[in-house]
Amino acid sequence: MQTLKIATYNIHKGFSHFNRRVVLHELRDRLRELDADIVFLQEAQGEHTRHAERYHNYPEGAQHEFIAEEVWPHCAYGKNSVYEAGHHGNAILSRFPILQSLNMDVSAHRFESRGLLHCEIGLAGRQSVHCLCVHFGLFARGRRAQTGALIEYVRDKIPPGAPLVIAGDFNDWRNQMSHILAGELDVHDVFHLHHGSPALSYPAGLPLLRLDRIYVRGFSVLRSDVHVGGEWQRLSDHAALSARLEW
Repeated sequence: MQTLKIATYNIHKGFSHFNRRVVLHELRDRLRELDADIVFLQEAQGEHTRHAERYHNYPEGAQHEFIAEEVWPHCAYGKNSVYEAGHHGNAILSRFPILQSLNMDVSAHRFESRGLLHCEIGLAGRQSVHCLCVHFGLFARGRRAQTGALIEYVRDKIPPGAPLVIAGDFNDWRNQMSHILAGELDVHDVFHLHHGSPALSYPAGLPLLRLDRIYVRGFSVLRSDVHVGGEWQRLSDHAALSARLEW
């Protein structure tokens, strides 16, 4: 049997709570300490023309590339929200080759730009795994539409029974989505499998809501962790999640 470690993190565009300071360097260090094979990022800033002028420690280039360099040689970015100064979206970083990628707009209305980033990743010693990084909306009606779009996309684009990981910020604080995805796609939340309930991940300082998820199909779960406190405390408003899987 072989193992695969994954992590998901809403990085809040690389800024601390209330946008007080740039935390990309510390955030990159913490993510590297997790030693994940595949990382799912939400709210990654692809470009911002003004931050480098305002903050002396703001890195050049896209945030996902800054985080990935020297550790995750393969990465993909899905542009979701576009504005005058730049854009942000989802990203997937991988130690293994990304065979193909596609980004789909699943925005429910013009006030929230949301996306679904799909990467097919080739794993050593087995067939490829399909990885979907998602960031769903704040309102229940929009999330229902986005859940339907996710289900339709997986059924249309991914072979039935193919190994699958869906991770990201679902904003599903009432946990209405898990039973739907289990019934329609046979994917299951790793924390529910391992601990009996989805992870508390928001706000990072004192997690009370279950917003972030990792759903899997075709894997067993060896370990799952919520990364809060200590040096994680002053980074994003979300907690990072990680899981070690086995096939």
